[in-house]
Amino acid sequence: MNMKRKIMVALIILLCGAAFYFYAHHNFNPLPVGTTINRIVVEKSARRLSIFRDATQIKTYRIALGANPVGAKQREGDMKTPEGIYKIDGRNPRSNFHLALHISYPSGVDDARASPRGISAGSDIMVHGIQNGRGWIGAVHRWKDWTAGCIALTDEEIKELWRVTPDGTTIEIRP
Repeated sequence: MNMKRKIMVALIILLCGAAFYFYAHHNFNPLPVGTTINRIVVEKSARRLSIFRDATQIKTYRIALGANPVGAKQREGDMKTPEGIYKIDGRNPRSNFHLALHISYPSGVDDARASPRGISAGSDIMVHGIQNGRGWIGAVHRWKDWTAGCIALTDEEIKELWRVTPDGTTIEIRP
């Protein structure tokens, strides 16, 4: 390979790397300091999480879901994201997945559905960022549903959601 060709290949690789980086970390407009929300709506089929203050939609994020996303969570280990109305009932700043807002799943209805079958409805469903140490992949994580049933955002997005979401916020997860 001659020198001119090597330089051309190196430039192409550099441009592809830059394009990947800008795709993965593009267009993040942070919400103003002091913003708070009181409702989150997740539309699983659209891979969309929207945040609201009363009836006003403030922002929408693209998300990744459980690796088996169609249908409501039925049991522990089914890799499905639940469907229903829950609350953000806690937070984990030391999560393995860059900050995590805990969802109050399972509800009494979820437990009642699983109990007669002698199975666990599951637990530890969160809205979280990317696995620690892999945040550099940014938006690329959304190319495939990959969680065990959680709702995943980029690290920048979960930092913002963490900041604007008080404990007790309603989260509605729709099919």
